[in-house]
Amino acid sequence: MDPSSISKNVDVDVPVVGDAKAVLAELLPLVEYRERAEWFAQIGVWKQRYPFGYRERPGEILPQQVIDQIGKITESKAIVATGVGQHQMWTAQFYRWRQPRQMITSGGLGTMGYGFPAALGAAIGCPDKLVIDIDGDGSFQMTCNELATAGEYQIPVKVVILNNHFQGMVRQWQELFYQRRYMAVRMANPSFAKVAEAFGCTGLEVRDPKDLPDAIRKMIATPGPVVLDAHVSAEENVYPMVAVGKSLHEMEMGGMA
Repeated sequence: MDPSSISKNVDVDVPVVGDAKAVLAELLPLVEYRERAEWFAQIGVWKQRYPFGYRERPGEILPQQVIDQIGKITESKAIVATGVGQHQMWTAQFYRWRQPRQMITSGGLGTMGYGFPAALGAAIGCPDKLVIDIDGDGSFQMTCNELATAGEYQIPVKVVILNNHFQGMVRQWQELFYQRRYMAVRMANPSFAKVAEAFGCTGLEVRDPKDLPDAIRKMIATPGPVVLDAHVSAEENVYPMVAVGKSLHEMEMGGMA
């Protein structure tokens, strides 16, 4: 644990600096179970007041809707990898995790491009499992050259790209805090389905919400590596979020509040 991280974002009452493996081994025997009925009741209130949800819009695919449908169709049994950005946050919120190690993500390290190669590794390590990379258009383009690996070895990873033609997370900040003065966030994307086909993978595309469930089922049922290019709402925001210089209790709730 790096000393510079102590009280960096959250005030720490008892700072502990040391090798995480050794420190945790010493701390575990000291942990005692305690009833926390009042705390869980408070969490229940928050869940009722600020539920994760979305309002469907006719003719428009919402990114949350894509992840929600993936969860329903896979019965939340797939191993899911992500890149970094809005799609990463929505995946954490809307895919209903059932087992440990189901979500493979780089956490807060900002590693765009992580999702696809991580999914390839997961598919090789767990050949009996369905592995899906839920990715953003920006993140996917960081490492989409690995389609060559997927195509050559026919690694059966399924990639779902939430394609909003933006660097989504940066765009959201520019919208909320810089009055939509967009700079270097719009993206002129290729046809990801055609790119996949060029590398010997299957490419699919969906633009209409009514076609979304069938497109996901087709992606899963198709052998080998598949890329599903899902064209989603361009300016959908992910909440909650904490602005620069704010504390956790000052988070932006957006439409959730």
